[in-house]
Amino acid sequence: MFGHLGFSYVGLIFLLMLAIPNILWSRRIPADYSDEGENGILLFLERVGEIGCAVCALMFADFNCEPASPQLAWLIVALILMGLYDLCWLRYFKGRQRAKDMYRSFLRIPIPLAVLPVAGFLLLGIYGKVIWMILFSVILGVGHIGIHWYHAKRLGTL
Repeated sequence: MFGHLGFSYVGLIFLLMLAIPNILWSRRIPADYSDEGENGILLFLERVGEIGCAVCALMFADFNCEPASPQLAWLIVALILMGLYDLCWLRYFKGRQRAKDMYRSFLRIPIPLAVLPVAGFLLLGIYGKVIWMILFSVILGVGHIGIHWYHAKRLGTL
């Protein structure tokens, strides 16, 4: 439950699925985007969760594929959630690329660019049975989803 140290190629794949669209977004931040009014505590929790999830994803070999394991279903669902996350980014990049477009629901999932990666990393932690990833995913979820909930309400997309 505490994890086995070793490189995780699955964790690297998850981090790439997360980082690539965010890097692209950072090069084309919408003119109407503002991070004003973000709660400092939520921002702190988001950063702690981000760092914790990234470190866990890479340093625990428990996330690498186990063939014919019943646990594999957790990994498959986690990968599907990350794929949906990337589809949401694709929808954003093909659209008008306004701030409020980042918070539009997708398949009835509110603020999917916040909810989907958090859920994906949480399920990755469940798959690998690594309590640290589960813990950091919950911390990330409180901060990241809380911040994006605030922005979505401010922009009127909820």
